[in-house]
Amino acid sequence: MTAKTIVQSFYDLDLATSENAMDKFHKDCELHWNSSTGFTKLNYNGIDEMLKGVRESYHSFTYKLSHLLENDNTVTARYTVYVTSIERPDKEDPLAHFISIWEVKDGKLYKGWEMSQLLDETPENISSYSEIKI
Repeated sequence: MTAKTIVQSFYDLDLATSENAMDKFHKDCELHWNSSTGFTKLNYNGIDEMLKGVRESYHSFTYKLSHLLENDNTVTARYTVYVTSIERPDKEDPLAHFISIWEVKDGKLYKGWEMSQLLDETPENISSYSEIKI
């Protein structure tokens, strides 16, 4: 499998229902995440805890990719996260925009650098995430 295929297989998951999402991560993985609330660094156990929280908080947690670009064992993804919350199980809402860079090692997500921002629902912005460049 190519690095791009490995990363794509992770973004194809619904993290709220997937019990095997951690199988996609290398045991020595790290995620460096800059969000609107600041910087977070997570290792394998930290990512596992975060995903447990996702499963407890959402009925669905999916990705809509606009870009997925590969350079050797490194893949860059640009996407919007969509969720169906426990409080509103009949309505899927966009949550945030992300750009992530993943280094793949041994067929798994190894090192990640991620930036996220709260959703901007203007039509021009939302449509920019619909222009698929995979």
